Amino acid sequence: MSVGDIVDDVRTRGDEALREWALRLDGVEPARATPEPGRLPNAAVLALADRVRRWHEAQRPADLRLEVEPGVELERRWVPLRSVGVYVPRSLLSTLVMCAVPARVAGVERIVVVTPPAGAGLVAAAAELLGLDDVWAVGGAQAIAALAYGTESIRRVDKIVGPGNAFVNEAKLLVSRDVAIDLPAGPSEVVVVVGRGGDRRIAGLELAAQAEHGPDSVCEVIDGEDLERALADVERLAPEHVVLLGEAEALAGRIRNAGAVFVGESSPVASGDYATGGNHVLPTNGWARSIGGLGLETFLKPVTVQRLTPEGLERIRPTVEALAEVEGMRAHAEAVAR
Repeated sequence: MSVGDIVDDVRTRGDEALREWALRLDGVEPARATPEPGRLPNAAVLALADRVRRWHEAQRPADLRLEVEPGVELERRWVPLRSVGVYVPRSLLSTLVMCAVPARVAGVERIVVVTPPAGAGLVAAAAELLGLDDVWAVGGAQAIAALAYGTESIRRVDKIVGPGNAFVNEAKLLVSRDVAIDLPAGPSEVVVVVGRGGDRRIAGLELAAQAEHGPDSVCEVIDGEDLERALADVERLAPEHVVLLGEAEALAGRIRNAGAVFVGESSPVASGDYATGGNHVLPTNGWARSIGGLGLETFLKPVTVQRLTPEGLERIRPTVEALAEVEGMRAHAEAVAR
């Protein structure tokens, strides 16, 4: 049995396969999650949601219109995705907020939440508090496949977001041939750079907090006595989180390969995980070399609109004809001869 087998089976047999894999791996049938608000810290969830909302609202990209030449106008406008699937690891209310609130801010019409059965009631209660009602108690690769391809019960979505374990990430990468994903997020990583004057006790606290995510968490300390060498090490590792202590704080503006950078003794990673409003769904396994964490643009897509007047078409026709001739595309040249 492999992740690929699970994904293919759910894609082919829908609910029947989803039910069989859920029973086999989780011991319960997939079902809509029933809210269990008894342990829900309402005030904390709402406080985090408000900060996440304000930070992501500020990220909205501007639409653009430009007349590149007389009679040749280009427009780039941002539109929200129609539907998004959110994978929430067991009981991680903060992850629900980090994914669902920006999606709402972007204007996504349909948000589907999937989460492992253990803790699903708590996640459903938080979702209800946020105004979400499409929450399913099903996790793992089978949940990712259901979101990607749809079943009789769970409608397919346009994009899947949210962190997960190695199996969830493998499933996301497999289905990315057919549906967009955010990034493979997890297992967790932290690199603490301790420069001169840095408090190693705080470094220990950061490592312990990150290790709490599980035995596969990556936790490292880099000696920041030589700042250039420390910077090179961070850039090579491209970690999810970087903490800068002491004189290493000077590196904050120079780090390119990191999901999030926390600067100084009063900036613990846990503050970003739970409270600041910065998104904690971040790239891991070296992906920070090429992509960043979730932001408002994760839930938007740009559409380009092009308008030409007869005079504009006449102006650019020689360019089209010359390039089409070189590339052997005669019909392209003929298409502008109107």
